[in-house]
Amino acid sequence: MLDLSALPARIDAIPNDAAARTPDAPALVDAGRTLTYADLAALVDRRAGQLRALGVRPGDRVLLASENCADQVALIFAAAAVGAWIVNVNPRLTAPELEAIRTHSGARIALYTAAVSPEAAAHAARAGATPDDGLMVGPLNAAAVPETDDEIAALVYTTGTTGTPKGVMLSHRSLLFVAAVSSRLRGLNPADRAWGVLPISHVYGLTSVMLGTLSAGACLHLAPRFTPEAMLAAIRDDGLSIVQGVPAMYARLLEHVGADARLPSRLRFAYAGGAPLDPALKAAVERLLGVPLHNGYGLSEAAPTVSQTRLDAPRADTSVGQAIPGVEVRVVGKDGQDVADGDAGELWVRGPNLMRGYYRDPDATAAALRPGGWLNTGDMARRDADGALFIVGRTKELIIRSGFNVFPLEVETALNAHPCVTQSAVVGRTVADGNEEVIAFVQPDPRRTPSVAELRAWAAARLAPYKRPARIVMMDALPAAANGKVLKHILKGMAARL
Repeated sequence: MLDLSALPARIDAIPNDAAARTPDAPALVDAGRTLTYADLAALVDRRAGQLRALGVRPGDRVLLASENCADQVALIFAAAAVGAWIVNVNPRLTAPELEAIRTHSGARIALYTAAVSPEAAAHAARAGATPDDGLMVGPLNAAAVPETDDEIAALVYTTGTTGTPKGVMLSHRSLLFVAAVSSRLRGLNPADRAWGVLPISHVYGLTSVMLGTLSAGACLHLAPRFTPEAMLAAIRDDGLSIVQGVPAMYARLLEHVGADARLPSRLRFAYAGGAPLDPALKAAVERLLGVPLHNGYGLSEAAPTVSQTRLDAPRADTSVGQAIPGVEVRVVGKDGQDVADGDAGELWVRGPNLMRGYYRDPDATAAALRPGGWLNTGDMARRDADGALFIVGRTKELIIRSGFNVFPLEVETALNAHPCVTQSAVVGRTVADGNEEVIAFVQPDPRRTPSVAELRAWAAARLAPYKRPARIVMMDALPAAANGKVLKHILKGMAARL
């Protein structure tokens, strides 16, 4: 188990310690330019000085609208060095979404990396931002009040896949814990090269990818946006040894190269997280990459990692693995008692990775954090006798069809197994007498689109009658957040209008 006392006090120790040990080792590759750890530490110092000059104080919230780039990485560490809380937002949010986060967080200042993101430039223009040392800087919020909790490093707003985003307060300790454990479980070492396309504005990209890679002294290849062409080139040409993504990214890569392709590479580790991984996709990706596709589970409130399959024990099923060292889990029934192994229940988590709470939302905090230090994740899971967890769906997404429970994930898994389906998403639609029916939205492979009748027959052969979709809606692309998560609240609204 990780010795928590051995962790540094703040995340900004990561580049400083690495620069002291191996100043000339590569830390970041950004747009073809390599920054050593000495370069990164110097950039962090420069950005920290800039924040202080702009009037940022300990306890202030610093909003950063940026896509993946070296300045974003440096500003995250720089905010920590100043004692401020970083508020990472993806600039592909709409103007009202970004403004809601800026207002709710009470940000002292907003920064925009306009040089690498047209969307960030547009937000900067709307805010009346001015240039300052390669950044666009918004007006100082003189009304901002510093917070007194000096243990918070980041205020992460959830992606809002089912509703309004909430501000998750994550401490330096929680981020450092997950970064260190994730790094060890992946066997990261300074010779590794990891692909950094997952948005650093999301907790998965921030902690597991960015902080985890740099805490091991490895090199992170930054990419501001995902395309299957860029993923193919990165794996084939950049000497990557680590690739992490969400299932939708791997599905798009397979769609691009073809199901029968094989991709020579130097990869030793591939990982999927952030969304359910279905068996057909897992098998196809493993054939393509020639390495096991490991799986895991997490959420913003757990910084994010809860469980992960072991590097030395890859699984053939779609288990999200066992709880990471130092984290405890329970599977709880409606009566609040632990259910038997193999039965489904709510997944509760306890450990040093948990959030401090939701910012300025004590009611939501009390609903999520239970007595004894447990977090109710809101996800449904079952646990095998060996401790392996299987996610079966979200509590709020459960569909009640004619008195039977339908977990959308089970229906999605059946549909995704069709060779002509890239991904699917299932929601419930209320009908007469409070009953619900199953609505499936399907994104087909554009090269070989199946008919609705074909998909109905496919589902009928694999699902009980009450689980089969009442409607199947074909879409060119499912609505998704920047991290690849399907936005089911949008689909639920669409379903209600069918």
